Amino acid sequence: MPATVTDNPILRAVRSHTQSENPSAFLALNSGNSAFTLPGRDGVVVYRRTGRYAVQLGGPFAAEEDYDGLLDGFRRYVRDEGLNLVGVQLQRADAERYARCGFTVNQIGASWAVRLPDFSLRGSRFMQLRNKISRAHRNGLRIQEVAAGNWQDAIAAIDEAWLGAKGGAQALEFLVGQIGGQVQAERRLFAGTIEGAPVAYISYSPVYGGRAGWMHDLSRRIPDGSPGLMEAINAHAIEVFRAEGVEWLHFGFTPFTGLDGGHELEGHSPAFQWLMHALWAEGAALYPAQTQLSYKQKWAPDESIPEYVAFDGPQASLPGFAHIFRACNAF
Repeated sequence: MPATVTDNPILRAVRSHTQSENPSAFLALNSGNSAFTLPGRDGVVVYRRTGRYAVQLGGPFAAEEDYDGLLDGFRRYVRDEGLNLVGVQLQRADAERYARCGFTVNQIGASWAVRLPDFSLRGSRFMQLRNKISRAHRNGLRIQEVAAGNWQDAIAAIDEAWLGAKGGAQALEFLVGQIGGQVQAERRLFAGTIEGAPVAYISYSPVYGGRAGWMHDLSRRIPDGSPGLMEAINAHAIEVFRAEGVEWLHFGFTPFTGLDGGHELEGHSPAFQWLMHALWAEGAALYPAQTQLSYKQKWAPDESIPEYVAFDGPQASLPGFAHIFRACNAF
């Protein structure tokens, strides 16, 4: 019999093993990822090989009793392959276990989340946001939830215009979501049109665990379009989610943001900690962290969730850090 979505071992693992509370766990389902498993162990390790590095997404998505065994097995496998291991988007629970295993662990950024049941755009702090949304609607924006399969051509046109406006930049991968593939039915897509022409979209990925809900993931718009396109689409999606009783909307991971010395673990690298703060202040050419955070803070997030990077060894590795961005297709 042909495989179905429910047969996907990565999907089963990220749905079932949520103890690390990783809001980006669904990114493990992206095309191009590899999965490491061990016979008799319940769980998977998800990674990408780039150059001489294996870049791991999060910690093992595994049963509690099999977590350490999977991590040890994957570590041996990486070394046997002649590779170096770096893990990114580890949550606090993952970070503590990796530090105990001899990894050098540092905060690399944060993800952000809004609790939806009591969320409202009323009040003075949301005045500018309301004005942008109203302007988009006055310019004729119409929003609907759509099936990705019916929007393939429109998505391609928006993507081409979006990337073209960035000087022909490559689309990011790995730490951002995608549209299409075997698990597309698990995602949700909200799109905007003006006078029937597609102008913007936001894809939302499911989030499991104690802060279950949806993650505001891949989002693009046509350049020089109406102000407020993304804000209006997200506000529309929020009302749909609230009506469905969804508890949380996540805004995903942004490197170099939410940095706090209180989040660092014993044994972290002070030099790498300094580098993260420097990249927050001056690293826009590598990643537009300040612009990304500005958008997320418009929605007054209730939670800032620290996320970590782990280097296999007694010190942080600049080549390892660079290969995270190489895995993302950033350069």
